[in-house]
Amino acid sequence: MRDIFDAELAQLGHDLVAMSGRVERAITDAGVALLTADVTLAESVIAADVEIDAIERDLDERCVLLLAQQQPVATDLRIVVSALRMSATLERMGDLARHIAQVARGRYPRQAIPHGLSGTFTEMHDAAVRVARRTTTLLTNHELPLAESIEQDDDLLDELHEDTFAALLSGGWDGSIQEAVDVTLLGRYYERFGDHGVSIARRVTYLVTGVLSQELDRSAS
Repeated sequence: MRDIFDAELAQLGHDLVAMSGRVERAITDAGVALLTADVTLAESVIAADVEIDAIERDLDERCVLLLAQQQPVATDLRIVVSALRMSATLERMGDLARHIAQVARGRYPRQAIPHGLSGTFTEMHDAAVRVARRTTTLLTNHELPLAESIEQDDDLLDELHEDTFAALLSGGWDGSIQEAVDVTLLGRYYERFGDHGVSIARRVTYLVTGVLSQELDRSAS
């Protein structure tokens, strides 16, 4: 019986890794679509989000069954509850990638990003892709230095987000109202993506060390 339970716990981990891999692909493709006005790529991200949602629903159902049938305690309980939390966080990250792709699609054939901010959003894209890639690796091997790297990229995303506001509020802004709205929304999407990555990093740290961070679920707010 214990062997079956252990196998089910292991499968939860495998599914989280698979889900994170799809999120990684989504944010990568969404950013490329945004920066290059690739409407086909944007539409593929939007369509693929249903697959991320489906993995979350299946994973959550199995977590609930494990809680009801096995009544896990101590470390086992921590694993199941953390899987529930992380699947929800990954689903939100997938949604944010979809939102970015929807902006890219909505402005086609034009690029949504004004030329003067293309460098800032290229940096945001690169940082978000690193967050996603490191999240997938962290879920695979639980190497805690990766958690710190995710937090560093999140700090960079926060700084870049502030740069977008500085550009919008500067006297030199000459973009349209629609461009201002797009920049505001896109900056927020990338900033939140980083926050969710940090939430997962801290959750994995909790799983490994048993130490509960006071800011464990800051992205849930």
